Amino acid sequence: MTDTATNAPETPKKTTLTVTIDGVAMEANPGELLIAAAERTGTYIPRFCWHPRMKEVGMCRMCLVEVSGPRGMSLQPACMQPCAEAMVVDTKSATVKKAQDGVLEFLLVNHPLDCPVCDKGGECPLQDQTLTFGPGESRFVEEKRHNEKPIPISDLVLLDRERCILCDRCTRFSKEVAGDPLIHFINRGNATEVNTFPDDPFASYFSGNVVQICPVGALTASPYRFAARPWDLDQVESTCTSCAVGCRVVVQSSGDEITRLQGVDSDPVNWGWLCDKGRFDFEAISSPSRLSAPLVRAARGAAPEKVSWSSAMARIASALRAYQPSEIGFIGGARLTNEDQYAYVRLAKQVLRTDNVDAQLADGLTPDAWLGFPKATINDMATAGAIVLLGPDLKEELPVLFLRLRDAAVNKKVPVIEFAAAPTGVSPYATESVRYRPGEVAVALKAVLVAAAGTSAERQIGGVEAESINAAGRVLASAMAGGKKIVVILGRASMAEPDKAFVEAALALTAASKEVAILPAMRRANLHGALDMGMAPGLLPGRVTHGEGGAWFAAHWGAGPSGPGLDTAAMLKGAGDGTIKALVLLGADPVADFVDRDLAERGLLGAEFVVAIDTLPNDSNAHAHVLLPAAGFGEKSGTTTNLEGRVTSLSSKVSAPGTARADWMIATELAALLGTDFGYETVGDVTDDIAATVSSHAGATRAELSRPSNADGIVVPVPVPLPVVVPVVVSESVSPDDAAEARVDGNAEPKPPAVAVTKPLRVRAVDGVVPQPDSYSLRLITGRVLYDQGSIVQASSSLANLARPASVRLHSGEIERHAMHPGDVIRVVSQTGELALTIEVDDHLPRGVAFVPWNLGDRGVNTLLNVGELATDGITKVRLESGRS
Repeated sequence: MTDTATNAPETPKKTTLTVTIDGVAMEANPGELLIAAAERTGTYIPRFCWHPRMKEVGMCRMCLVEVSGPRGMSLQPACMQPCAEAMVVDTKSATVKKAQDGVLEFLLVNHPLDCPVCDKGGECPLQDQTLTFGPGESRFVEEKRHNEKPIPISDLVLLDRERCILCDRCTRFSKEVAGDPLIHFINRGNATEVNTFPDDPFASYFSGNVVQICPVGALTASPYRFAARPWDLDQVESTCTSCAVGCRVVVQSSGDEITRLQGVDSDPVNWGWLCDKGRFDFEAISSPSRLSAPLVRAARGAAPEKVSWSSAMARIASALRAYQPSEIGFIGGARLTNEDQYAYVRLAKQVLRTDNVDAQLADGLTPDAWLGFPKATINDMATAGAIVLLGPDLKEELPVLFLRLRDAAVNKKVPVIEFAAAPTGVSPYATESVRYRPGEVAVALKAVLVAAAGTSAERQIGGVEAESINAAGRVLASAMAGGKKIVVILGRASMAEPDKAFVEAALALTAASKEVAILPAMRRANLHGALDMGMAPGLLPGRVTHGEGGAWFAAHWGAGPSGPGLDTAAMLKGAGDGTIKALVLLGADPVADFVDRDLAERGLLGAEFVVAIDTLPNDSNAHAHVLLPAAGFGEKSGTTTNLEGRVTSLSSKVSAPGTARADWMIATELAALLGTDFGYETVGDVTDDIAATVSSHAGATRAELSRPSNADGIVVPVPVPLPVVVPVVVSESVSPDDAAEARVDGNAEPKPPAVAVTKPLRVRAVDGVVPQPDSYSLRLITGRVLYDQGSIVQASSSLANLARPASVRLHSGEIERHAMHPGDVIRVVSQTGELALTIEVDDHLPRGVAFVPWNLGDRGVNTLLNVGELATDGITKVRLESGRS
């Protein structure tokens, strides 16, 4: 007899739950909390402690609702109650109303009625919910509690203890999200309050987030305190440009002055979080030192004089017209919008026909390395089978990417393998930390790959102990066997190490597994966009080389670069020896940011004509013959591209100071003076031209970016069936014959060249050429820190004092070996130069290295670096000498 039941088709499992809220049936997801499901379907349940990006704790009980159960309806906290099939919920019953009245009445027993002077007044959930859900009056008439106010718990955050309702949001964020448990509940019972530990301030890079999520005015930001009221503020949504993560923000202004930035919960990017630099460096926008009018020097060394825009632009055009294309160089541009960058690329490569354009200052990787590997997104990293950190200290350089990585490691249990010469902010969360000797990252990584393949290391390799190599190999092998994507966060960890070593390490990883994808750890906000727009020698807009797209662009533009271009190092060297006559600085400060300070200074002094276009004065534009004031963040619209290739919008909110202009306008006017009309009247015209001409940004049109569904941006290139080409990043001249062949019959405009899937150039292996350890020298490590002597931080009054004094960090054993003492001022000497620095003990560092932060002190660590030494696979070695220089 046949058992028909066994052959019957299986009933598909239900993937959603049916829940009835206030008499209306709705669909919920398994495991979804009731408070979240209700809000998603249009029913708001009041709350104070619950936050969608943190674990639920059920502290405030404001979200009590009636929920059906075995014994009928009972009060349950909606923030702790997972949805269940056939659940019935009542959020408006008399019982719920009475519970809400009681919770609010008790919260207001000691809460001060200082709403007219409280920064939170007008946007306070306690105010709103008291009016909406609370009792009409309180039965408590006793004197309220009084405390000293405010208490500065950090340089940026103030605490009014009597306003606190003990919701636990700030303490949970600090512990769960930031990993900085520096603020906590102290005391017990009626005396419980939030505060910091004695002699330990709330020194977190993410302290501003607790101000934003505080539901009352207990925590306020010192830069905003008493600055404005909510009804005075006007706002637009935009993108933070302080680093390459591209956090979504709301820019708020009052009286044509930006007063506050708030994080927007962008699910693929920042989850609503901001670092304190990104939150508070808007103060630089209204800095008294802002450039507001064109300045011209009659001769080098002469005092600058204010002139009209027409006079300044005429002088620039006249000077540039006198030089050959190969004698002109453009440095910088990675801080600008995509529209600014594209206009400058057209000015340089189309109008002036020079390919000497470089947005990087030799502190990153080559363009083909950034663009040529398989790409990952931030969300890919958060759900990866493993994360390999092969780059800088994320907590210092890309702080919100650090928060996303920390969440992946702590909450999603994604294994993290960190390759770092010195401990970083990621080290406490790494499954394995591989401590290689500076310069030997590729050697160490290849050893780990060998161990992952089953051959254990038996000796130290690249400065890494065999045990550490084998442990990292086991983690990597497990991840490879799991079949999930392995995301490599790739960047140049230290500017004192050669970039080729990191590219070689990444090449080895991608060769070992087809599941490896790269998330670029770029140092400047819009470097990805700059490369997409062609701001690199050998590249044209759309991630194509001269060989693939030169003929098309020459035909489309009517002209193209006349020959191979130079990078920043070559341009500065050429300016120093007289072959480069004119330099144009696009928001760049080579003296502070280029890896060889001496070469930068020689180049700027050697150039016959220097133009600088910037928002603030710096050491480099002090050499400019013409200095033009540019509009900055919040003063111009456009788009930007973050490190994962996500294009988002930037919005204008306030007026630029004086006569400062957007960069695309400056480039367009210069082109017109030189005889070429770009046809741009608005920034939208440039955006349209990019969407039509730049293949990598095809589909990122104004219409698409303005769609509500694309509020978080568009990752480019947008998937389209385009032919794939595999060029090598080289510079080629475009001949008239090539340009003619690119033209087509008829009136149809030829399509731009397809996006090139560039492969990273093969790099010479560093095995065997890494300098051996020298008992009389130390290997130098240098990396950027969040607060430095950069012009933006120093122009932000709330951040300027947070930059640490310049120092050299050493292991205590090294200090003892050199017969020196912590706090001594010594000379750190390299083959290039020397710095007088204070010794600081850091036993987290390995012995044999010295760490000097980037861009701190009167002269930066780039005084010790030599670009020629780094180009030959060398590392920077220093020695310590007693006494000041």
